[in-house]
Amino acid sequence: MRIAHLILTHGDPEHLERLIKRLHHPNADFFIHVDLKTRIDPFLHLERLGQVSFIHHRINVIWGGFSIVEATLKGFDAILESHKQYDYINLLSGQDYPLKDVEDIHEFLEKNPGKVFTEYLSVEEEWKEAIPRIRNYYFTNYPFPGSHFFEKLVSAILPSRKMPRKMKAYGRSQWFTMSTLHANYISDYLLDFNEVINFFKYTWGSDEFFFQTLIFNSDYGSDMVNDNLRFIDWSEGKPSPKTFTIEDAERLTNSGKLFGRKFNSKIDSKILDFLDEQAAIAAANRPPKE
Repeated sequence: MRIAHLILTHGDPEHLERLIKRLHHPNADFFIHVDLKTRIDPFLHLERLGQVSFIHHRINVIWGGFSIVEATLKGFDAILESHKQYDYINLLSGQDYPLKDVEDIHEFLEKNPGKVFTEYLSVEEEWKEAIPRIRNYYFTNYPFPGSHFFEKLVSAILPSRKMPRKMKAYGRSQWFTMSTLHANYISDYLLDFNEVINFFKYTWGSDEFFFQTLIFNSDYGSDMVNDNLRFIDWSEGKPSPKTFTIEDAERLTNSGKLFGRKFNSKIDSKILDFLDEQAAIAAANRPPKE
């Protein structure tokens, strides 16, 4: 079981270093995309950790824009062109952290081969508040003065947009752990159907339904597992999830998830220390392999 961890980051190289060290494993490599707006120099020392490489074709990531999908696809390209055989691609942010020991993570995926672990709901039936993201026109990926007014004007004048190739939209969360079989399928599919990319470029928050939609509408839909393996708390009602602290320790350890997001050592490093201690205990109590 070999895992390619694809990490999208825009800051905090210290936390990223800690994340990589916790996930370091003989059968894991790290592919790092640093937002083009961010200086890459403070991150380059991470290559010395071993099994770490940086994605050279960096994207200027705009929140809510298709650029987030583009950064992920550039990561796919780097992983698939590395000529290494990976079983899974694990998409993480630079603010994530494992909730399990690294051996537990590898063992779980080894027992569940060939899956797409992601959150997905039917946009038309279950996630209806996302319908305007598809039917209206958005220029988030191409910001210019007055773009919000122009979006409303164009959406009011032109007919509602329809999904390309009669696809049904599915999605919810950006983050996933995906077999490389499925990543290969997506890369090949987009080479043949560029109109799909052109459609999603004018949606809002496409990272939350792009990958799920492509897989669900393919012959691989039955491989999807409606669980992204992440514990994320949106209870604060903000555009971004809650930043975990030591007060969340019990919820995190009892979540059953492999990863949590998000964390910030400058706000609370005690929760990271606690999770490291729990992982060390799990490793110490693991029976030796036969």
